[in-house]
Amino acid sequence: MALARSRRGDNGMNYWPGFVDALSTLILSIIFILTVFVVVQFFLQQEVAGKDTALNRLNAQIAQLTELLSLEKSGKTDLEEQLAQLRASLASAETERDKLKGAADAAGAAGASAEGRIAGLQTELDNQKNITTRALAQVEVLNQQIAALRRQLAALEQALDASEKKDAESQSRIRELGQRLNLALAERVRELSRYRSDFFGKLREILGNRPDVRIVGDRFVLQSELFFDTGKADLLPEAKSELDKVATALIELEKQIPTDIPWVLRVDGHTDVRPITGQFKSNWDLSAARAISVVQYLVGKGVSPQRLVAAGFGEFQPIDQAKTDDAYRRNRRIEFKLTER
Repeated sequence: MALARSRRGDNGMNYWPGFVDALSTLILSIIFILTVFVVVQFFLQQEVAGKDTALNRLNAQIAQLTELLSLEKSGKTDLEEQLAQLRASLASAETERDKLKGAADAAGAAGASAEGRIAGLQTELDNQKNITTRALAQVEVLNQQIAALRRQLAALEQALDASEKKDAESQSRIRELGQRLNLALAERVRELSRYRSDFFGKLREILGNRPDVRIVGDRFVLQSELFFDTGKADLLPEAKSELDKVATALIELEKQIPTDIPWVLRVDGHTDVRPITGQFKSNWDLSAARAISVVQYLVGKGVSPQRLVAAGFGEFQPIDQAKTDDAYRRNRRIEFKLTER
């Protein structure tokens, strides 16, 4: 510097050393700035690489969560919506990261802004991690509920198996009881048929071999003229003497048939098809009134009313379809039928 000043003194003003000093200072400043830029660039790349690793881990966690949630789709709509939002946020974060990389490569002057964005992105990633943690906790709760439901289902299946086994045993028992009941009923029917035969035989002996008294199938048939006047339901005197015999036979039959056999003597009234006039509106009313008159008389003679049934059939069950007086006479009848109750 002294030499330069001496030279300026000798040869005038020399500015070259000053320019060299300024140029050196400028070059050192540029080198310093470039060094700072390279360092910032390095740390920025390290930070971005760390964010990539975090994003990869987060994507792996999301894939695992998606796989778990796919097993139990039912009842997890809220979680799927949260995962959709999480994916959208991650896509947005990746977009921001790409933009940040481009900005970092384009100009180092944007480093400070990039660091702010990275900090914001880190905060958002932390928030998404918290959301993922809550979602996993909810999945765990759902898994526990599913396990409890499966245990309940297993218990119900065991109860159902036991019930089906018990039902099968019950069905077998019912079939066995049904067979025994059918045998018992068949035996009672045979026993009642025997009593019916004895009763009809005794009635035949009591009433004698009259042409207006006959047995048709399982019924003892008497012509209405033996009991009533035409169009009337009042018993004739001679009918009462015959019914006295029937009452005596019924009282004896009650003593013979065991009490555990449910039987009744059904008294059926029948008329011919010709319309009637008088106190009755129809042949149906007349037939029912005649059956009731017979039943009431038998009850008055000591027959248990629990063993008697009165039924009126009118003209609707003829035994002779002809349109002759003889056919009409045959259709006007009182029938006694011994049957189960």
